[in-house]
Amino acid sequence: MNITADKTPIRKVIFASSVGTLIEWYDFYIFGSLAPIIATQFFPQTDPTAALLATLATFAAGFIVRPFGALVFGRLGDKVGRKYTFLLTLILMGGSTFAIGLVPGYTTIGFAAPLIVLLLRLVQGLALGGEYGGAATYVAEHSPAKRRGFFTSWIQTTATLGLLLSLGIILITRKSLAPDEADSIRAFESWGWRIPFWFSIVLVGMSIYIRMKMHESPLFTKLKSEGKTSVNPIKESLMHRGNLKMVLLSLFGAVMGQGVIWYTGQFYAQTFLENMCKVDFEQTRTIMIWAIIFATPLFIFFGHLSDKVGRKWIIMAGLLVAVVSYRPIYQQMIEITSTKESVVDASKTRIERVLQKIDGQPYSLQSTTTYHLYQNGITEKTIQADTVLASGEEKLQLKSKLSKTVPSNTYWAIVALIFIQIVFVTMVYGPIAAFLVEIFPTKIRYTSMSLPYHLGNGVFGGLTPFIAVLLGTIYAGDALVGLWYPISIGTLSLIIGTIYLNNKIDPNVND
Repeated sequence: MNITADKTPIRKVIFASSVGTLIEWYDFYIFGSLAPIIATQFFPQTDPTAALLATLATFAAGFIVRPFGALVFGRLGDKVGRKYTFLLTLILMGGSTFAIGLVPGYTTIGFAAPLIVLLLRLVQGLALGGEYGGAATYVAEHSPAKRRGFFTSWIQTTATLGLLLSLGIILITRKSLAPDEADSIRAFESWGWRIPFWFSIVLVGMSIYIRMKMHESPLFTKLKSEGKTSVNPIKESLMHRGNLKMVLLSLFGAVMGQGVIWYTGQFYAQTFLENMCKVDFEQTRTIMIWAIIFATPLFIFFGHLSDKVGRKWIIMAGLLVAVVSYRPIYQQMIEITSTKESVVDASKTRIERVLQKIDGQPYSLQSTTTYHLYQNGITEKTIQADTVLASGEEKLQLKSKLSKTVPSNTYWAIVALIFIQIVFVTMVYGPIAAFLVEIFPTKIRYTSMSLPYHLGNGVFGGLTPFIAVLLGTIYAGDALVGLWYPISIGTLSLIIGTIYLNNKIDPNVND
């Protein structure tokens, strides 16, 4: 079957499903990509580390509620239909993302600011909990059995491409707000960070238009016309012994591990580069962008390969190579960005002092910028900034902010290290949609596959950046301590999956 029962070409089904899912991921991840700036906007700055942790906790809250979204919208999708359910989730996601860009900061409305942002973040999490399962189910139910891994793997690229889009929009916005780089950065951190949130409403409008032209899944249409839809999908998913067993097995044997691998390779890696290695903001984002571009086609490769050899061993292999490689990879990232054993080239060291008037504010910003050029080619920049009232009285003294600009050879070495981590992601994530839809019957598939997926990714995976940073704060002497969380969860999932998962592909999944 190369076309759907309603004669829609499969490529159009994939495109319509993927573009909406990509935009929802963009909406969801724009928050995490801007976490350090959001921390300064919506939380008190008496303790910047606590503010960043609070922001990451708010980011994680959106993941924690995703399983509830899976239940709510999964039930709706199994009773009403796939198409209209993920239209609703798209509208909720886009609206809440746009609204985050409108919320006044902490200095304007106090603690109401983080509370409103938290509420909107919870709406985002609920919406995403219903989106992925609908899109993956919709594509799978249009796909021929022998190519299901290949076709659903296109949906798998959307999470990574959504992150890529968010990083790209952030960089474009940051560089275009003013001719002068310093003015542009200051404007972005003041108000320009809101633009990527506002831009999401344009993307959502386009996706709604595309999805309105879609037809319902032919398998669900047939099921509904025969009166065989589930009366209570949640009850059948969780109370039926056989279905509950598969929900738990897929969660602990595959999706839990897949979740931590995804968020380590594409989120914690970014946080680690910026906060631990002190790599420059822009370089960190472009490193991630290049690694994502190079690795994304492998989602399709491993999805296609899973049609040939089965889903299980590709996922298990991805878990294995990740848990044994993480510490050496991150240790290498530390070493190649280190300046401890390099000798400073004093002739290239310079100090800049700038006194600037901030538009519309009764104070000026006096900053001292020190540059060191090390013999390994790394430029280290330290900024010490003082905010001073017009009368000359000091208002606030900021701590020194250190960042490093790495040379070309180091830059591409880091790209390679991030690329390797994203290869692990493609191995565990590329086949997962086909794996999930094949173990649950059509009438409860939306609910049953969404629940383990969002528990694994939302709770175990989504907490990775927060727990890793928290561990790094508690055990500050070990730069790699944050990796023990994904390594432990990945190892547990590897053991359970290897012993209990079945590698057999069910050719009758569409019955």
